[in-house]
Parts: sequence; structure tokens; C-alpha cells
Amino acid sequence: MEHLTTIIVNYNTPKETELAIRSAVNATAEDFTHQVIVVDNGSKEPLRLPKDLRKAKVELIRSESNLGFTGGNNLGMSHAVKQYQTDYFLLLNSDAIVEKQAIQALYNALKADPKTGIAVSKIYFTPGLEFHRKSYKKSERGKVLWFAGGSIDWANIAAFHRGVDEVDRGQYDEQKSCDFATGCALLVKRVVTEHVGILDKRFFLYAEDVDFSLRVRKAGYKIVFVPRSIVWHMNSGSVAGGAGSKTQQYYQTRNRLLLAAKHGSWRQRLTGLRLAFQTLTRGNDAERKGVVDFFLLRYGKQPIV
Repeated sequence: MEHLTTIIVNYNTPKETELAIRSAVNATAEDFTHQVIVVDNGSKEPLRLPKDLRKAKVELIRSESNLGFTGGNNLGMSHAVKQYQTDYFLLLNSDAIVEKQAIQALYNALKADPKTGIAVSKIYFTPGLEFHRKSYKKSERGKVLWFAGGSIDWANIAAFHRGVDEVDRGQYDEQKSCDFATGCALLVKRVVTEHVGILDKRFFLYAEDVDFSLRVRKAGYKIVFVPRSIVWHMNSGSVAGGAGSKTQQYYQTRNRLLLAAKHGSWRQRLTGLRLAFQTLTRGNDAERKGVVDFFLLRYGKQPIV
């Protein structure tokens, strides 16, 4: 029987993380053995699991320093291989909850096609935490899309979520290939990581999933959006300051340029340089620092203004 490991990285969000763990533990697991690994990523207060979760198939490992989304997941994947010889890694945000059949649907999609390397869920905003929550009816909450497949606009060096902020009325119910998978809830075959490597720690936070997806596609694998796999996401609930914070602005700015330098054509790299200049003249302190650090090769975790 094959083995699947769900990896959840916790950073100072014990309540949200517990909800994510419970959803994964309660998810259907047919035809595979399911293990949950929680990486406590240098949290100020060490994470403690409730007694019932300690008895379930949940293993807690701790890093004494914050390794970021990249390092935390890499640590979890490495441990899963050494400890369980796992065949699949499910990367699940600590502020996300999986529907009961969500993991099973991703697994089935990968099993159905040997050319598919990553399967990614349909993701909704957690009810009441939508970007424009006042724009939706009460009956629409829980059905506002956060991610229905990832697309890359290389002309503007931008990766965006298909369907974001739309109420789901079945318009994205087709299982199909996409440009990238969000790290919020993606299932990847271990053999794929053996071909392309794991997450690039230089990104630390943000755009690492786009970089990983591009490497997977360049290796000849497909990335498939699986609408039958449902997840709810609090959206930056695990990031200091949340959506729109200086932390987010810094890493998104720096890593956008890194993405262009790493994967873009010469035209796209020139576009990146133009964007860098515009940010230096018009951006805020966090964004300008992101540009400066990119040119000074200051990658990984950096102090934010």
C-alpha cells in the first residue's frame, strides 16, 4: 500500500493549526496509508498537541528557528522520506481546512495519469474572511473562490489565481491543467521531487510554489486542478500582519524579481528590471527594500522594515 504524508507548517498559529490537523486526520484515506507531520517552525511558544491528536497518526517535529514556508516544508518532506519512505507529499497551509474527500480526490487524480506530477485543490475563502466580504450574500459565504487554478502573466511578471473573489456557481468544475499550483494545498509525487528537487529556500515565503511548479512542468510533468478536492483558506492567517502587510509586500516584491531572473526569457528579465526601477521610484519602504535585497542577492529570511 502506498504512503501519503500531509505536512503542515506551524508558526505561532496554534488554534488555526489544530483545525488544519483535525481536518487532515479526519480525511478519507483509501488505498494509501496517511500520516500527518506538523513542523513547528520556530514558534515563540512551542506547539503542543492535544492528547487525542497525539494518539492519532500525527507526528510533531520542531525547528528552533523560523525556516519559512520553504524550509519548514522541506524539513517535513525530508523527515517523511527518512521515517516513512512516503510516496506522496501533501503541502497544507496551517490556516487551511480540507473537506473530508479532498485528499482522496487529489490522490485519485495523480494515480489516474502518470504524466501528472502535482494535483491542486479548489480553494475557497473561509466564510467571513473574504477580501470583499460585504459584497457577498450570507448564503454565498463559504463559496467565494480563492483559487481555481494558477495562471502566469509573463508580460507583467505576475502569477494570479483563476476565479479569485468569484462566487462558485460551477464555472470552474472542469478538471484541467494549469500553470502553477498554490502551496496552500497541493499533492506532489515523491518521484517528482527526486527529479526537480524540493522548494528553493531562497524564496523563504511567497512565489516558492510558482517556482516549484515551473520546475515540475519543465521536467515534463503536468499540474492538474482538481475541483472535487475542496479546501477553505483563511488567507495569510499564518503571516505576520496578514494580507497586505509589509512582510507580504517585501517578499512578494523581491521574489517576483527572483522568479523572472530564474525562469524568464531575456524580454521578461528586462520587464523585471523595468518593474524594479518603477518600484524604487514609486514603491513603499518594504517594496523598495525587496528590490534592493534582490540586487544584493539577499535571499532567504531577511529583516523587514
